[in-house]
Amino acid sequence: MMIIKLQIELLAGLHAKEEWSCTFEIEEATSLADLHNEIQKAVRFNDDHLFDFFISSKAFGSERISFDENEHSLDTKLTDIFPLPKNRKLFYWFDFGDDWIFRVSKTRHKAKPAIANQSYPLIVSESGNKPEQYPDVDW
Repeated sequence: MMIIKLQIELLAGLHAKEEWSCTFEIEEATSLADLHNEIQKAVRFNDDHLFDFFISSKAFGSERISFDENEHSLDTKLTDIFPLPKNRKLFYWFDFGDDWIFRVSKTRHKAKPAIANQSYPLIVSESGNKPEQYPDVDW
């Protein structure tokens, strides 16, 4: 099993107040559906909305390749996406009303073999405060 590093950076969201990012060590054969689950865990969101991954030159551009139930499959592996075409980035869009947008970037580190007895994915760094999905709701 080979491990890559991904940088996940919050770009926008209805309730986004601060910058937040983290770096994952994750299997390079991880599917986008599984990456969605890991991002949800990292930000501690309730997985209660639709989502999409897309490749585009910018987060709010109209020219994009979407990965969802309709076009390209969420079973697509990271190895099938990276390296990205020139001037293109991978974005994760969660909750089409609150519009949480994250940029997903592969770092320049080369894939490396997994460390024995280490469980992945692994958050190796985090900066900023986690965004609050529902800041005004008392559960």
